[in-house]
Amino acid sequence: MEKKKLDDRDALARSAARIVCPACGNDRDFLEVADDVVLTSRYVQNSDGSFTQVGDDSQVLGEIRLYCAECNADMTYYHQRFLDMLF
Repeated sequence: MEKKKLDDRDALARSAARIVCPACGNDRDFLEVADDVVLTSRYVQNSDGSFTQVGDDSQVLGEIRLYCAECNADMTYYHQRFLDMLF
């Protein structure tokens, strides 16, 4: 019985660490939207005339927001937590 209580507490701790949309309960799919982005892509042209991308850089000049991908609720409040959990 003691093991069951520990398992329940572990599950609760893991679920508490998840970001959950307050509007619809989605805890899986999210969108990060950045304004005023400069995207620079580098290409080389191959001998047959085709192109191959060899690198890209992006620079965000504006605001970055986080949205629920299910109901489009603005979840920017959670953006720092989102960034902290990117691995």
